[in-house]
Amino acid sequence: MSTTTSQTPGSEGPPRPVRLIQNEATTEIPVHLLFRDEPEPRPVPLGPTVVGSRAGTGEQPRFRRPAPAKPRPLAQVDPELVERPGRVLPGAVGVAAGVCGAAGCAAASWWAGVLPPVLVEALALPASAGAGIGPAQWAAYAGAGALGLFGFGGLARGGTGRAWVLGLFGRYRGTVRRTGLLWVNPLLLRRRVDVRLRHWRSEAMPAADGNGVALRVAALVVWRVRDTARATLGVEDHEAYLRECVEAALARVPVETPGAGRGAVEASGEALTRRVARDAGAIGLEVFSVQPLRVEYAPRWPPP
Repeated sequence: MSTTTSQTPGSEGPPRPVRLIQNEATTEIPVHLLFRDEPEPRPVPLGPTVVGSRAGTGEQPRFRRPAPAKPRPLAQVDPELVERPGRVLPGAVGVAAGVCGAAGCAAASWWAGVLPPVLVEALALPASAGAGIGPAQWAAYAGAGALGLFGFGGLARGGTGRAWVLGLFGRYRGTVRRTGLLWVNPLLLRRRVDVRLRHWRSEAMPAADGNGVALRVAALVVWRVRDTARATLGVEDHEAYLRECVEAALARVPVETPGAGRGAVEASGEALTRRVARDAGAIGLEVFSVQPLRVEYAPRWPPP
């Protein structure tokens, strides 16, 4: 491409190139910038995501590198600690044993001649020989008394939605979920557990939304005890453990406000439910839902 030059009268020196674009509001644009070749596109790496860059300024592109997700180990309890049915007998067996023990004590008293005459006449018993209390009578008292204590002492009433966790000398001996009058070995330690469907409304706990804005959230948790052995013996207090699981989930899972839309609110509730169910399932708790009830912005601190 060639340009024309002009020379005014009286001018000295070599001729200057004519400016292509010039007016009062613009500056000179060199010719080589108008007709320069465009550089070939450079391939963009697929690993990190490009946030933004300005070509020709010498600024390096900024990347948002995802944080490596490290698998968090699950809480585990003794794998042998699994709920199994405990051995119990019908309540009629305990009643019969208790009655037999009481009758044995009465017979030993009649044998020793210490039974009151009023009872002897009421029971229509023959006159006692009055042998007195000796070793044989003490042995009869001991046997009959032990039978009566074991019979009446082992009676228990099972209720709907309730269970007993049985233990002997620190060892798990089974769980009783039966209802009605039962006989349980009185030497076993019994711990009562509520296995009904339960709900718990938490206090306001700290949380954050998807943009990192601090919130205060009160959640409704619907749960129940699925494995009584793990819930009772695998952790000190399963209700306190559930509360801490909910608080930890609210600190990690973004909670959307109602203004974000119904779909976003339901998605955050499902994410909370999955996380709490995963953590609480290790100790035998079954979590059905964790739903935010009241979501409000956290107060500013320090106050203005």
